[in-house]
Amino acid sequence: MEISQLLKGVLDLAVLAVLRDEDGYGYDVLRRLRRAGLHEIGDASVYGTLRRLYKAGLLTSYVQASEEGPHRKYYSVNELGRARLAESAATWRGFAATMDSLLGEAT
Repeated sequence: MEISQLLKGVLDLAVLAVLRDEDGYGYDVLRRLRRAGLHEIGDASVYGTLRRLYKAGLLTSYVQASEEGPHRKYYSVNELGRARLAESAATWRGFAATMDSLLGEAT
């Protein structure tokens, strides 16, 4: 099974989860996802997901000066985003439990 196909379905959830407790800019979000074990995620996928979640009204953004280069656009999860995160997390947990049950029966 290809991880990249699984990630397409859960990247929104992963990005919202990473931003739940701490705001972040694009590369920071990517780095946190990879640190969590999602090494297969591409840069463009994360940046595209951030833009899409922002346009959907699930994130807010602000620009902050950086001492290491150009200004950075930070994203944070707003109330609508937190609601979507909770809803998606519940869906994921139910799906994962079903798969665990099916796979447990197969072994």
